Amino acid sequence: MTGVLAALGAAMAWTGASALWRSLSGRVTAIRLNAMKNGLASLLFLPVLLTLPHNTEVHAVLLLLISGLIGIAAGDSFYLGALRRLGTRRTLTVEASGPVLASIAGVLVMGDSLAVKNGLGALLVSSAVVLIAIHAKETSQGERGGSAADFGIGLLLALTAVICGLSGAFLARQVLISSNLTPLQTASIRLLGGWLGLLPFLKGIWRQTKLKQREQWKLVIATVVGTNGGILLQQVVLQTMPVGEGVTLMATAPVMALFVGRMEGDPIQLSGVAAAGLALAGVACTSL
Repeated sequence: MTGVLAALGAAMAWTGASALWRSLSGRVTAIRLNAMKNGLASLLFLPVLLTLPHNTEVHAVLLLLISGLIGIAAGDSFYLGALRRLGTRRTLTVEASGPVLASIAGVLVMGDSLAVKNGLGALLVSSAVVLIAIHAKETSQGERGGSAADFGIGLLLALTAVICGLSGAFLARQVLISSNLTPLQTASIRLLGGWLGLLPFLKGIWRQTKLKQREQWKLVIATVVGTNGGILLQQVVLQTMPVGEGVTLMATAPVMALFVGRMEGDPIQLSGVAAAGLALAGVACTSL
């Protein structure tokens, strides 16, 4: 039950933080915003890094750094690139393959067991995310069309983002189940790896990016809730649950975003209600 609650909590954290990121997207480019939030998140977790046990295995730390580099730095960058070319609707449709791929990979790579109800849960949650993506209101210029080349590149970037995210999750889970490191410690090391990967984009960023005080507070809150809190909860999930089940539950974030969209003037439609029902059924199949 701890893993289930952590997964749903991570989804809620990412959903709430995403609303704040959207409000800042017009002021800062996506890659710079990603670099800023990961730099700030690493700074907030610095005390944890300084108190790591002296007998911590170097091999485990290296794996976590690579996990952060692949899943946080590279994965998020590929995802942002896909958003620019495909738009929100198409990118989310591709991202919906994550839970199913994670379940299959968990069986083939990690040796996780996959009961029929867990497989059904993954399919239901994935169906919910796809339904939301198909009927999502297109609000960005990138969603109004583009060249075939842009679409092909965007599709490749989205698929690469899924693979990077899952690869990072598998590496982190391997460390969590084979070492004495806590979820907080692994989250800190992963964020450090992601920050190191984004370090080239941080040069002069605070001087060049002039955010108002209110926007700076939004950045801090979104980072604490979405990045620090979200990744910490994610590590708890990876430690206590098979990757497939954990990713499935965390994939409910787009479903939760329905309610955020309503507050932003995007009312819940019948398709949204149906998607929420599918997601809840998937959660029930996976966790009960």
